[in-house]
Amino acid sequence: MPDVTTPVYLITGFLESGKTSFLRYTLDQDYFRIDGKTLLLLCEEGEEEYDRKKLAMDNIVVEVIDKEEDFTTERLNTLDILHMPERVIIEYNGMWLVSKLDQMQFPKGWSIEQQITMADASTYQLYITNMKSQFMDMVRSTDMVIFNRCKKEDPLPQYRRGIKVANQRAEVVFEDENGEMANIFEDEMPFDMDAPVIEILPEDYGIWFVDAMDNPEKYEDKTVHFQARALKPHTLDRKHFVPGRTAMTCCADDTTFLGFVCSSAYAPKLRSGQWVDVTARCHVEERKEYQGKGIVLYAENVEPCEPLPEEMVYFN
Repeated sequence: MPDVTTPVYLITGFLESGKTSFLRYTLDQDYFRIDGKTLLLLCEEGEEEYDRKKLAMDNIVVEVIDKEEDFTTERLNTLDILHMPERVIIEYNGMWLVSKLDQMQFPKGWSIEQQITMADASTYQLYITNMKSQFMDMVRSTDMVIFNRCKKEDPLPQYRRGIKVANQRAEVVFEDENGEMANIFEDEMPFDMDAPVIEILPEDYGIWFVDAMDNPEKYEDKTVHFQARALKPHTLDRKHFVPGRTAMTCCADDTTFLGFVCSSAYAPKLRSGQWVDVTARCHVEERKEYQGKGIVLYAENVEPCEPLPEEMVYFN
């Protein structure tokens, strides 16, 4: 946007998730330095601390807002006038709702440029069990989720699938104490990728969907077979529909539909919500629904079928 003069970088995550360590490292990199002033806004202070003198040498000023009721437009306007920053970095309190920022009016020229969410893999299961709603509030609007302190025995593919269901566009990165972990998804898919028709069992639908969304080229010209509900958005013409499954991201009232656009001569006969058995060939195409490239299914056979015993796809 042309009126954005002060980019805001928002770092979210629960206490001790690694936000401060990540920011200290990032601020020390040459590529992240700027000539103007940076306002570093701390909404909580954990065990890790900043070297205020070193930050000052890089023209970074630190302000602390440790009460949610003090995080207001008026307070931010005051800080904008006081410091006139060219960039703002907010280390946000993980117990505050990120969604409130959508309704908040930032000072003129301020706009969130990037949101990064930190997660400690060693405590992730505990937090996701007890505070799933708050964590998903961060994930839905984030651009990137960084899992740190990872161990190879951690169920990292499961963590990644859960994030992708809540926010398909989010990049997911895994790091150990020495940096980014590689090759964590070497495990084979739970279906035969070389079969003439790839059979997607009901319990494997979520795994297939996330993999196909992230790696569509793997499925180019492959034929898949699965059962799903037929969705018929009004934005699609009569010869297209979306077969898919509903996934739970947080609770029963917080779900999302996972499906790909499908071209089929049988589409006009389908009712929205009807269960169907689909055999289709995959092609990667540009679609406005995907805001870029994604898989488009070309049905070879579509026929009504009985509902699956378990309708929901779970990622926990």
